[in-house]
Amino acid sequence: MYERIRNLREDRDLLQRDIAKILNCTQVAYSRYELGVRGIPAEALIVLAKFHNTSIDYMLELTDVMKPYPRKLQ
Repeated sequence: MYERIRNLREDRDLLQRDIAKILNCTQVAYSRYELGVRGIPAEALIVLAKFHNTSIDYMLELTDVMKPYPRKLQ
């Protein structure tokens, strides 16, 4: 999971501090997410999935399909 999150960031040529700003955390905290030293909060996973236009399942390596799921209309 952590490698996939790092790869998504690197594919967009972003620095850890760029993603940390989006998540409203420090670069050190985000670095620990990527290293697997610190668990990633569900809220942060949601923000990352939306930002990278993918699904949380993809980030967690539950699927290799990068495309996000279609949203249900309520």
